[in-house]
Amino acid sequence: MTASSEGRAPARILTVPNAITFVRLLCVPLFVWLLFGRNNRYQAAWLLAVLGTTDWVDGYLARRLGQVSELGKILDPTADRIMLGVAIVSILIDGSVPLWLGIIVLVRELLVASAVVALAAAGARRIDVQWAGKAGTFGLMLALPFFLVAHSAAGWKDVAGVLSWVCAIPGICFGWYAAITYVPMAKRALAEGRAGRPAKMAVTQP
Repeated sequence: MTASSEGRAPARILTVPNAITFVRLLCVPLFVWLLFGRNNRYQAAWLLAVLGTTDWVDGYLARRLGQVSELGKILDPTADRIMLGVAIVSILIDGSVPLWLGIIVLVRELLVASAVVALAAAGARRIDVQWAGKAGTFGLMLALPFFLVAHSAAGWKDVAGVLSWVCAIPGICFGWYAAITYVPMAKRALAEGRAGRPAKMAVTQP
């Protein structure tokens, strides 16, 4: 193993965790179809709940099976952003979630996504996902199905309405906390990325 590869995950693609992440992504169009094509909030809510509660599975299996990969570290949070973004926009259109809550979540997601792209373009090193960000996403991915159930004909819709806020408020708080703490981490990542570029060039040049 060379010095440049120490501490880095293997560049594997065909792994069990990555396959699970791909399957979860493929379920996003199914969620949209259930919500709008079938006009079935209850079934859409159950699918979204499964996608949210299984978010930890790919990461757990990656560590358990020794299949942590560079692709997985990028794919997993990207899948989270796509699923949460599609879910919140869809449920906003459906009218099952308050407009102000949807805007707060979308603004946060757009800011984080824009920052990731800008940092990558500027040559910053990649920043690993923070626990607060994962907790925020998990909370919101639980809250959104409850919002859907609360606006369905389910017999427990009143309970779902309470649970939606129990999950949404911590989810928003954790999400924005992660976004704020992301700022100093981004500055360090940018400085380290720029500092490392000459050394990397010196190694790769013939």
